Amino acid sequence: MAQFDIVVLGGGPGGYVAAIRAAQLGQNTAIIDEDNLGGVCLNWGCIPTKALLKNAEILHYVKNSKKFGINIPEYDVDFGKTIKRSRDVSQRLSKGVEFLMKKNKITHIAGRGVLKSVNEIEVTKGKKKESVKAEKIIIATGARPKIFPGMEPDGKQVITSKEAMILKSPPKKMVIIGAGAIGAEFAYFYNEYGTEVHLIEMMPNILPVEDVDVSKEVEKSFKKSGIKIYTATKVTQIEKLKTKVKVHAEKGGKSQIIDADVVLNAVGVTGNIEKIGLDDVGVTTDRGAISINEFNQTSVPNIYAIGDVSGPPWLAHVASAQGHVAAEHAVGRDTHPVDYSNIPGCTYCQPQVASLGLTEAAAKEAGHDIKVGRFDFRASGKALATGDSTGFVKIIFDAKYGELLGCHIVGSEATELIAELGVAKALESTWQEIATTVHAHPTLSEAVMEAALDAFGQGVHQ
Repeated sequence: MAQFDIVVLGGGPGGYVAAIRAAQLGQNTAIIDEDNLGGVCLNWGCIPTKALLKNAEILHYVKNSKKFGINIPEYDVDFGKTIKRSRDVSQRLSKGVEFLMKKNKITHIAGRGVLKSVNEIEVTKGKKKESVKAEKIIIATGARPKIFPGMEPDGKQVITSKEAMILKSPPKKMVIIGAGAIGAEFAYFYNEYGTEVHLIEMMPNILPVEDVDVSKEVEKSFKKSGIKIYTATKVTQIEKLKTKVKVHAEKGGKSQIIDADVVLNAVGVTGNIEKIGLDDVGVTTDRGAISINEFNQTSVPNIYAIGDVSGPPWLAHVASAQGHVAAEHAVGRDTHPVDYSNIPGCTYCQPQVASLGLTEAAAKEAGHDIKVGRFDFRASGKALATGDSTGFVKIIFDAKYGELLGCHIVGSEATELIAELGVAKALESTWQEIATTVHAHPTLSEAVMEAALDAFGQGVHQ
């Protein structure tokens, strides 16, 4: 039986980062995964979807090229090539993770792992079984789409995000259930490729975890582009017929039926906690996730859990950060727990959305006396020059001390701009430090400075 200092169960952005950090700290490390390394994020999530969304963005520019003085009277769209580019990017990065395992002398064991004791994992691949022993175990088995009764996917008429990434052609009409990040991104993508998209959200706003002003801005943009939006609407039944699907929905006691070719289930995810031996070794779970402490330890001290399997926020960068913490704590190194108050959340539709910290409503609910600064991109020279002036930067500060409480950006390159605010918050910067830091001109990042100035009545350019 092979023996290791640390064995990581799951090779996603949490698992492989944890394995690399453990190896860097001198641990004899193994990683177990039955699929390609990189997890859902790299193979069926973050990375391939961003490749698809870039294609949609380019298509949008082609369709609107006259605005830039470029006439493209005829063009062809090869949807198959769009899908292939996405898959090629994913496969290249997966091979890159395999290289990183070899580079860091990490043993990669292909197969499905199940906990047999607090120090043993049984790995099954086909008919072959082997067992490995470890002093410490890090569980990083990820999550899968959440499925409600009556919405079970069949891979053809009712699909999940995985099938949505490899359709042979854009459907004529698609209903997307759930308007979080996944639903919004696919709504944008398929709408750009000519699909009639109906986006249904049970909460009062699309992107319901975002600041209300941001959600409304995206909704306005989506409606302008032709996406049909239904908020405060609950799906009660999906009826599959031979040639179409009927989605039964209800809003305010009134029922309606929406016909479609395809229904995409995007209502969220749930942790992969089943059939990995958690109960047998005494690992505690709660509401579909493994319970952890601030260092990602489970109820069994030598077993850790990171990433989606340990619950929200279900984000790849959170999994990676937790992987660092778990690996360092497992070898007895001093480490700092993840600061969950400073986690950026990003949605890559157009306009993009990025946020961190408290929304305006949450800040008020927490009892803060706040100052709110806002700068619209329509007043940004760089945004006007690039032809995309949708959206704004909104920053929330504590009125007394100028503490940065939250930032919410909607618009072009929002997902890149948010990093500046993450550093500022980590360094406990105040509004004055953000407002007086000289930003290059012309850049989109100037909007951050302008929003900070606006919060305390010193705005210049709007």
